[in-house]
Amino acid sequence: MNLLFLAPQLPYPPRQGTALRNWGLIRHLSQRHTITLLTFTDEAASAIPPELTAVCARVRAVPVPRRTRAERLRALFSPHADLARRLWSPAFSRQLADTVRAASFDLVQIEGLEMAPYLAAIPPGPRRLYDAHNVEHMLQRRAARVDLARPARWPAALYSWLQWPRLKQLEAWTCRQVDAVTCVSAEDAASLRALVPGLEPCVIPNGIDVAGYASFLAPAPPPDDARPAAVIFTGKMDYRPNIDAVLWFAASVWPRVRAAQPQARFMIVGQKPTPAVQALDGRDGITVTGAVDDVRPLMAQAAVFVAPLRMGGGTRLKLLEAMALARPVVSTTLGAEGFPVQAGRELLLADAPADFARAVLRLLTDPAEARRLGLAGRDFVQGRYDWSALLPNLEAVYRRLRAPAGAG
Repeated sequence: MNLLFLAPQLPYPPRQGTALRNWGLIRHLSQRHTITLLTFTDEAASAIPPELTAVCARVRAVPVPRRTRAERLRALFSPHADLARRLWSPAFSRQLADTVRAASFDLVQIEGLEMAPYLAAIPPGPRRLYDAHNVEHMLQRRAARVDLARPARWPAALYSWLQWPRLKQLEAWTCRQVDAVTCVSAEDAASLRALVPGLEPCVIPNGIDVAGYASFLAPAPPPDDARPAAVIFTGKMDYRPNIDAVLWFAASVWPRVRAAQPQARFMIVGQKPTPAVQALDGRDGITVTGAVDDVRPLMAQAAVFVAPLRMGGGTRLKLLEAMALARPVVSTTLGAEGFPVQAGRELLLADAPADFARAVLRLLTDPAEARRLGLAGRDFVQGRYDWSALLPNLEAVYRRLRAPAGAG
């Protein structure tokens, strides 16, 4: 098939969730399909990586739009979801129309809700598939509930409360405009069905190339005076759920861990840390690294990988990466949502600060238990979440879309 992908950012290098999913899809689908990628790029990084040109027949990149403060404020009072305007670009719309007219595409694949407003710019002809990376209205609803508990976060809670119903409308509209919908978990599929009765989303979970983590699998060295035990979190650090996670962990969980293990250190690894996250650097054994070329070497050093997420949606690729590296994981229940894991079998689950701290300390002080969980997590990922195991279901969706009307 001749596929056109619409993506919110260059998927290479794959340094965070959206890029990881899109790179995995494009890289593996390119072995059987012809792929054109239309995406956005920062003006400062406008060169197309050769890794992308090697797997795509064509890559077209438009400068990412910049909204003024006045435009962002107006969006708050608009009846439409803020997300619908975040990446709106007349130049991208024109490039999309020109690209579709110049080639005979079988399918246009929309990666994430930010790209959904461009559905109206697709000329007639190709089928359309919406790949829902998150159920965005559910994400904002959860964010509002978390932030309502802290008066300092009430402005953010108000934003989410306003956006929640607008995003429901946008997601319902998007699902009705396309020929097929895919999403990352059964929970997300149920949420989308509740929005659009009769909709049957196909679950294509987030995946990774498990083999790409094998060379980093050497056991983390035992802590000593020169190398204290490392507790690690990774993620894009201007993303609201990740910011909330590390601030909550640093304030409510980490002091309990340090009281029992004074030499332990907490590493926050990821690009674009906000000022609130940067302020943690150097405090109480906390290191904020900022962007790194490859998170795998740092993750492989983790005595414990933590996912203290209290808001968000979809499934977290960071958990798959940690498990692929056989690192023991402690997560909140929400952080592990969408994965058929069992507490105590592949990872430890905890939601209250004291429980979370006890789980981290349990793994820091019991290497045998940490190793057992790490190996169980790797087996779990290898058997279920390698792209080779996931893509046959997406190929089946493509076949149904390509079949003549009334066939089957």
